[in-house]
Amino acid sequence: MLHRKFGLIGDPLRGSRSPRLFGAAYGGKYPYELIEGADFEASWGRFVAEFDAVNVTAPFKELAFRRVAEISGVVTGPVARIGATNLLVKRQGSGEGQLGCWRGGEEQSGHHRPPVIEAHNSDFSGVVLSIAEAYLPGLTAECYRQFGDRAYIKVHQAAAQLIPSLFPEPPQALVVGCGGAGKAAAVAAAELGFRTAIMNRTPEKAQAFAESLREEYDFLPVPLSDFQGALRECDLVIYTIPTAITALDELTKEDFEGENPDSGAPSKVIIEANYKNPSFREELKTKIEAAGAQYVPGTRWHLFQALAGYGIMTGEVPDISALFSAAAGK
Repeated sequence: MLHRKFGLIGDPLRGSRSPRLFGAAYGGKYPYELIEGADFEASWGRFVAEFDAVNVTAPFKELAFRRVAEISGVVTGPVARIGATNLLVKRQGSGEGQLGCWRGGEEQSGHHRPPVIEAHNSDFSGVVLSIAEAYLPGLTAECYRQFGDRAYIKVHQAAAQLIPSLFPEPPQALVVGCGGAGKAAAVAAAELGFRTAIMNRTPEKAQAFAESLREEYDFLPVPLSDFQGALRECDLVIYTIPTAITALDELTKEDFEGENPDSGAPSKVIIEANYKNPSFREELKTKIEAAGAQYVPGTRWHLFQALAGYGIMTGEVPDISALFSAAAGK
């Protein structure tokens, strides 16, 4: 039996929940190592030499995507539109069949063809599941009961059909930040039927991203200075900037109620990416709750990202109950 090895590359990795979640997902039967360091080339080299699959976190998501594209790896689906990957998987030969770990230039199962490296984006899947669960509670669990480790595809399909019907008018989303997570969030929101505005500290980056996908999605770049007004206007807000912007301090309960709270639409949903040091502190969460809106923490996004991603990494169904228990600290 092949010795299989998984891990996470990025910098810094202190405080990562990934090893605990991965251990719970597979009962600790596979090693999961942290490959920390600011040198992308060194981290990439270790992945190629030692690992079957790795998660990718900041600041390497876009670098890893470009590297896979350069070496003619497999880049299809949402990850190709997002331009960033948080999950690299090695496959034998044509990219189909069982995983085989490549070590030192020689595949352990006896084949001597180099592996095909696939780029995936479970950030996208994590956002889709987070949005779906916020508006359609129970859909995710039901799909996983019925369809196993690839249920996130069924959630995507069902949510894209059902969520727009909950609103009297086409729903609107605001994505704050245009890094790897922000791009994944923007594509996910648009895929689920939201008219999506994007803003970034460097507005040119948001403009370039919108322009690159103008044939697929009608993204609207908005200046960060319009944050408060845009938040009030939108039904869904996804905050992916790793630190708090000053405009957060100016938000009121009324901002989270929206411009027309009696429209019959679902309450506003706020999703945050950062689970290590959230920008939405307790005072803001109190305002959100008082407005009848819903706050979805980064821990939930990360859990759903893991749920979708670990099955892709291993080719096996994760232990969903253990995964949820580990995420809840049980």
